[in-house]
Amino acid sequence: MAVLPPISSPANAWRDLKEFFRTRERSQLLFGMLALVMPALIVTGFYIDSDPGPQAPVTVYVQNYNGDRPDSVIIAQQKIDKVVKDRELAEKRAAYQRLAKQLGMD
Repeated sequence: MAVLPPISSPANAWRDLKEFFRTRERSQLLFGMLALVMPALIVTGFYIDSDPGPQAPVTVYVQNYNGDRPDSVIIAQQKIDKVVKDRELAEKRAAYQRLAKQLGMD
């Protein structure tokens, strides 16, 4: 069975803490306080950043298809979608190329 140390009075604990700090050098106290403050700042930063604030609800539109449509209709729609997607990708690529040219990265 483990034997617990005797409980000391608050006055003795305070005296012991004062003696501990009195025997330390100034640099040890400074770096000890810095070691306590830095994680507290990081945790506080994450806590403040975690509040997203009020957000508008997101509406997602889904296109409903019939289950009995033939493969030819599906393939035709995929071809139309691919043209639109390729056009958007080309526009985005051109915008990045213009930006690279402006920044002298070409």
